[in-house]
Amino acid sequence: MILEEGLGDKKLAPYVVNGVRYYPLPDATGYVETGKASWYGGKFHGRKTANGEVYDMYGPTAAHKTLPLGTYVSVENLASGRTTVVRINDRGPFVEGRIIDLSYAAAREIEMVGPGVVDVKITALARQVETRRGPGGVSRVVVETPDLNKGTFTVQVGAFANKANALDLASRLRVIYDFVNIQAHVDDSGRTLHRVRVSMSTSLGEAREKEKELREMGFIEAFVVRI
Repeated sequence: MILEEGLGDKKLAPYVVNGVRYYPLPDATGYVETGKASWYGGKFHGRKTANGEVYDMYGPTAAHKTLPLGTYVSVENLASGRTTVVRINDRGPFVEGRIIDLSYAAAREIEMVGPGVVDVKITALARQVETRRGPGGVSRVVVETPDLNKGTFTVQVGAFANKANALDLASRLRVIYDFVNIQAHVDDSGRTLHRVRVSMSTSLGEAREKEKELREMGFIEAFVVRI
């Protein structure tokens, strides 16, 4: 995933932590990722998060390095099979090998408070449908959950404000792949991004293999998109 700097959207502006530059994604459509999750609690309780909210360790939230702030994701503990839904409102974790930092409440819900770090699968969810009150008055977000195993999939490699950069990358990828597509997308601020996407798959498994292949080639922010 590549974005030019200085595009004027604070939420999408690249940022640097510990000498590493991160590029937030313009959207989370079809995003699926597996890796290690951790959680953060009392030390950060009451502090401001990346989107300006006050961190509440008892709320259903999480930190991710590149997913758009406000994205709802399903997080499954691959060891226990337990799942929770959280909203991304912060950035992190900035520890090598970890993909998401859960609030204490979310970590407790999927039985990872004790272990501290577990393997998870995170899936970006669709729009919020409603909010329901659960046991103890705890709010539960209800979202649309499309079946990501069915449909047509591609892998997004990068997104550029400068179309020439997108054309250059697409030209290089066409040497390797039969299908390379550039899709223009106008975001909420009226800015046009040129998305470079590779391959067409009819199953999520096949698309994930392409994603893995591209990451091994150096496109470490490549991700699957359901279209």
